[in-house]
Amino acid sequence: MSARLWHIASNTFREAVRDRVLYNLVAFAILLSGAAILVGQISISIEKLVVINLGLTTVSLFGVVIAIFVGIGLVSKEIEKRTLYTVLSRPVRRWEFIVGKFFGLAGTLVVNTFFMAIGVFVALFYVAHKFTRPDALIFVALYFIILEFLIICALALLFSSFSTPLLSAVFAFSLFVIGTYADDLRAFAGMTTGITRWITSGLAYVVPNFSAFNVISAVAHGEPLSTVLILHNTIYALFYSGLALSGAVLVFEHRNLK
Repeated sequence: MSARLWHIASNTFREAVRDRVLYNLVAFAILLSGAAILVGQISISIEKLVVINLGLTTVSLFGVVIAIFVGIGLVSKEIEKRTLYTVLSRPVRRWEFIVGKFFGLAGTLVVNTFFMAIGVFVALFYVAHKFTRPDALIFVALYFIILEFLIICALALLFSSFSTPLLSAVFAFSLFVIGTYADDLRAFAGMTTGITRWITSGLAYVVPNFSAFNVISAVAHGEPLSTVLILHNTIYALFYSGLALSGAVLVFEHRNLK
């Protein structure tokens, strides 16, 4: 990473960490993970299952909220404060600005995922009093969640590069919801015919397939995850986020900032 990219990424990271909303979301996510302990206490013999399911789902949902609502403001805030013009007046290219913002936000989400994951493991240890070998699968689920965040970060930057913060949030959240049910959408496309099938099939393959990253239930039940799945999800996430980030760079390069 070049010095300019590193500078932009580190500044973005510091700004995001100082954001009060970010602190509130992380604190609430940790508290909700702790609430899994209470839920587990009233669930006979399935305390561990409840803690893992609720804890990882909390990490995922609040991470998505952070990615969307912080990501959509990365460009618009710089324009509103007019600090963007100062940055671009220096030897900083537009693509470096976008890519630096992406890495800064991605780093923020990784750090916050780490702290929220601590809450999950604390709750799990409190309930089970020990860790077992299948519990290591939680790290795979967390890794998939982070890959999911990378895609959402890139999409948030893509929409914020040409739209308002409100519309960007709507677009990003809509894609997240649709992508969560991508497998169901593909199944529905297989039951239709004619132009409806073409439209639904195209939509199912264009939207990010977030359902492939959701292994929370499998992890909670201790089901093994194949190396092929891990490799496939890694390549898919890097490709899709790279594609969305390239789109953001392309749009921002041709945007009139006057």
